[in-house]
Amino acid sequence: MVIVNLGKEGGERMGVGKYELGRTLGEGNFGKVKFARNTRSGQPFAVKILEKNKISNLNTTDQIKREITTLKLLKHPNVVRLHEVLASKTKIYMVLEYVTGGELFYKIASKGKLTETEGRKLFQQLIDGVSYCHNKGVFHRDLKLENVLVDDKGNIKITDFGLSALPQHLREDGLLHTTCGSPNYVAPEILANKGYDGATSDAWSCGVILYVILTGYLPFDDRNIAVLYQKIFKGDVQIPKWLSLGAQNMIKRVLDPNPKTRITMAEIKEDPWFKEDYNPANPEEDEEEDINNIDNAALSIMEVPHEAEEKSPRSPTLINAFQLIGMSSCLDLSNFFEKEDVSERKIRFTSNLSAKDLIERIEDIVTEMGFRVQNKNGKLKVMLENKAHKSVGHLSVATEMYEISPSLYVVELRKCYGDASVYRQLCKRLSNDLGVPSSQGLISSGLK
Repeated sequence: MVIVNLGKEGGERMGVGKYELGRTLGEGNFGKVKFARNTRSGQPFAVKILEKNKISNLNTTDQIKREITTLKLLKHPNVVRLHEVLASKTKIYMVLEYVTGGELFYKIASKGKLTETEGRKLFQQLIDGVSYCHNKGVFHRDLKLENVLVDDKGNIKITDFGLSALPQHLREDGLLHTTCGSPNYVAPEILANKGYDGATSDAWSCGVILYVILTGYLPFDDRNIAVLYQKIFKGDVQIPKWLSLGAQNMIKRVLDPNPKTRITMAEIKEDPWFKEDYNPANPEEDEEEDINNIDNAALSIMEVPHEAEEKSPRSPTLINAFQLIGMSSCLDLSNFFEKEDVSERKIRFTSNLSAKDLIERIEDIVTEMGFRVQNKNGKLKVMLENKAHKSVGHLSVATEMYEISPSLYVVELRKCYGDASVYRQLCKRLSNDLGVPSSQGLISSGLK
């Protein structure tokens, strides 16, 4: 695979194979997404550029391999198309369909709720795309507004299959067991941790998306993740009376907390409200591909060279919201956020600042307060050896950050030894200056 600089008056353009790379469309944990154009046909694409060393350091090789494997199988008008995958010694280039309209999240955040007619059309396309995936043996497992794109014609494109599951991921009981997804969209049976049907749980997430499309806000929301999970378990959703009876019934049936009685994809397609003005999509028919061959091809692409760069010392520990369960003695996480433990040695709070900004701000604040700080691979150690003021004792505090999503971090402060009153002052200052305001939850205020 050849990377070249294409000469241009006034500067240079970077080329990857037959693609000319342009502006950056977005950035993620592993690299950037850039606009690209095929130099032969002029067709636009989005190229996802993944840094192999970051993938290796964050132990997400399987996640990227899974996304490549899955997208190679899917050819549907409402699923983002993967055209080809290129690789160099240090990078992977996923050449994807270019979708001009951005995330459905931003459309709802800027416009508020959509009309029932417009919302039903998007829901029909969502169900078309998701049910097609299920027929191919693919379960998305992270359906949310941010993973649904909208093109210039108002049609949706499902994207981000990094958490998807294929038939080989089913256990002997025929169920999936990996706890994953996004808190506000996750089905209750996933939280129960007893195994779940991928199609049924995807249906629940589609129901959450439908609710937001028609109302402008989430059906289940709370900044305390334990309370949020309790709401999801109960499935006690407040359905606005101003929605039509057909829409109300659809929401009620798809957000049924019991997966055994929840409406299925096939039943959704037979619902009178859903079928109104319904024009089913026509997926592209092609020869069946061998999943194992694709899987092996993806694995070879993912091989990381020996000369991979050293991991950045500022890289935070990557953690999803469901791994937080493993950091608590039970599902009740009410003591996880913004609470001290009984010994007052450990305090955690959430922040929307980036990892880089968090580290810099913490260093500035504690230095201003008279502390000494050491930074080792993104883990801070804050120390106070007070020689000038006898009234204040010695203190040592360890600080660590956990990334839940690109816009949400958990900061953990742990007292190693020292003065409890000074420790509380430090924690209060950091949480007040850096923490999420009490009026903001786990999703952008644009959907409140």
